[in-house]
Order: sequence, then structure tokens, then C-alpha cells
Amino acid sequence: MAEHVFDAAMALRPDGPDRFVGHCGRSYWNAVGPFGGISAATMLNAVLQHPALLGEPVSLTVNYASGLAEGAFRILARAVRTNRSTQHWVVELEQAGATVLTATALTAIRRATWSGSDVPMPEVPSPGALPPADRMIPLEWLHRYDVLPVVGGIPKDWDGAENDGGPDQASLSRFWMRDRPERPLDFCSLAALADVFYPRVFLRRAFRVPAGTVSMTVYFHAGAEILRAVGSDFVLGQARGQFYHAGYFDQTAQLWSRNGVPLASSTQIVYYKE
Repeated sequence: MAEHVFDAAMALRPDGPDRFVGHCGRSYWNAVGPFGGISAATMLNAVLQHPALLGEPVSLTVNYASGLAEGAFRILARAVRTNRSTQHWVVELEQAGATVLTATALTAIRRATWSGSDVPMPEVPSPGALPPADRMIPLEWLHRYDVLPVVGGIPKDWDGAENDGGPDQASLSRFWMRDRPERPLDFCSLAALADVFYPRVFLRRAFRVPAGTVSMTVYFHAGAEILRAVGSDFVLGQARGQFYHAGYFDQTAQLWSRNGVPLASSTQIVYYKE
């Protein structure tokens, strides 16, 4: 069976203690570099491939210091502290002698405890009842996902009209999402799915401005067993913006399995120009 395009894009090869090498191609290309989700998945992949790994991912923060260019890169992934059940990681991606991405990650051996949720999955139509998203922006990475908008699809009219849908709806999107071609869900692909949402400022103002994620944190609420149960099924994602000021805004997202199990949540800070 041919290697999935996602696995090929985040593939790494060991290159000595704590070090890996990889290659950035154009299969997930965005406007000026690769889709931020595939970069996050690559950083996490370095942790998951490390022979010293303890447990499973609990959180991942990726800082996009510069645009990753097409070509070779190196990753340094170090476990800077290992406790009885938790492990703290620092990851750095270097290309052409310069730091491009930095990341921190927390992995842990999870214990059985009480579980609950204050953010239940919203009631939405099933994936089979919805048409696919219009791919109005010609970006390669958009072809790597099946996205079915429930609400908050990409604006059709870029007229600069400010969305007055109220504080709970002005920047809200809900999408069913999965990899294309279908691929069983795992921690790396879940991290990438958390970044599928386009910048909330586009929906808030219907005005296409330069924008890009500067830092993103993903919190993993499901373990590997739950992700295996999801398989290659659709995941429901929800995102909304929060505060827009002086060239930066933040947006949050939540992801659930089809049967309502929380999988991950995320927050990111995004740079934008007027």
C-alpha cells in the first residue's frame, strides 16, 4: 500500500541522539509555506519517535518563528525533564542554519480518574447530510482534507462587511473534517486538524487580509485507544475568535468524535494586517 500523503509530509529520519532530519515538500503548501497543521504534526512526530518517550501527548505548543521553506530541515527534540508519570519536551526545527519553529510538549502516563465536560458537542446534521466546502482559495493543503461546513464556511463575498451575528456567532464555524484520502486518526493528524480552521478575522469582517498563526497550543483529551476507535471517520470541529487588537487576535477550537467524545481543544494567536 502506498504511503499516505500525510505520513510522507511529516516523515523524519533519526540523525543521531535527539536529532531527526526531514524534507518540506509542497503537498500541504499554503500561501507562503506549508500549512501550519502539518508543521505542528511534524514537531510532534519527533517527540513520538524519540526512543526516550514516556506516555502519550497531553499538550503541544508550536511557535512559528519564520516560514518553513521547501527543502531539507533538522529537528532537535530533547526530554528536558522526566518525572514518574510526566515528561517535558523542547523541540527546535532548523533550516539553512536558522531556527524556523520551536515547540514544547507534555507527555504523560494517564491515570483512570473521573471525567466530565463543560463544553458538550453541539447538535449538528450528520456528515452525510452536508455538501463539501467550496474551495474558493487555490491552496494545495485544502485538497488534503474533506471539510463539510455546518455553519461559518469561508465567506463568498469579500465585501468587508462586519459580521453582526452577535457575540456567540460572529466568528463561529462548525465543520465535519477528516483527512483526504481517509486515514486512521492519531495524535499527529489530530494536531493538524486543530489548525484546519481558517483565520477568524476572515469571517468576522469578510475582508481578505494577510494573516498567519504565530503560536498554537493543542490539548489532547483522548488517548490512543479512543483515537483508534474513531478510525478514519469524520471529526466535528468548532472554532471562534475572541479578541482582535493591534494586529493580533486569538481563536479557540474544540474537536469531538461523531459520538460526542472530546478529542482535543486548541488556542492560537494569529497575526493579521489591516
